[in-house]
Amino acid sequence: MDLFDLTGRVAMVTGGGRGLGQGMAIALARAGANVVVTSRTQAQLDETLAQLRAAGPGEHLALPCDVSHLPTLEATIGAVTCHYGGLDVLVNAAGVQVRKPAIEVTPADYDYLMSIQLRAAYFAGVYAARAMKGRGGKIIHVASLTTAIGVRNVSIYAAAKSGLAGIVRTTALEWAPLGIQVNAIGPGYYRTDMTETLFQDPERQAWMQARIPQGRTGLPDDLAGATVFLASKASDYVTGQIMYVDGGFLAG
Repeated sequence: MDLFDLTGRVAMVTGGGRGLGQGMAIALARAGANVVVTSRTQAQLDETLAQLRAAGPGEHLALPCDVSHLPTLEATIGAVTCHYGGLDVLVNAAGVQVRKPAIEVTPADYDYLMSIQLRAAYFAGVYAARAMKGRGGKIIHVASLTTAIGVRNVSIYAAAKSGLAGIVRTTALEWAPLGIQVNAIGPGYYRTDMTETLFQDPERQAWMQARIPQGRTGLPDDLAGATVFLASKASDYVTGQIMYVDGGFLAG
């Protein structure tokens, strides 16, 4: 038996229309899963769905969903569960960013980011756990370097990702008796739409490269192994953990 084979498993990826979420969704499809991606942008969903169908033979779907609107999020998870007869894997990859010094942050900035990065992640896990109760499953959150270290000008994001660590630990404890493993992947520096401003700054890019022992920033495919591992039977005895995939950044 291949411990990493996801054939027949049902996986939902929030924020799967672009960036790291898209890469994680494609990795799951390549491993044989039936993959559902959600995003607020239809064009991104259409593009990702085409890539999923090219990547794996499963039955893949793309559903519009604003995860910050909790009734819609709950209904979307319910629709996936109803369509496939269950849900085996949830990947919480939906994310936004607010880059500014903390002294300039407004309540509106705070509420906007937290509604997606923490509140939606929390309840997506809750709704998924309810769907997985009685059959077990895997919940994979997306953490960050800011879960472990301080980074300037992303204080709200850091607060959300630090809170996510608490969600991972406590829900892992509560849901272990249900056969549900809860973990997170902590990417290092990856070039995505959300981080593009960093890569447009030559000085910042040079700093990133110099701090990474492997000498380069990450690519979406670099998360494929961790994603499939945490979604598969290979990780059945792994829960409550944050796996950093950062080229050695935090080791330096």
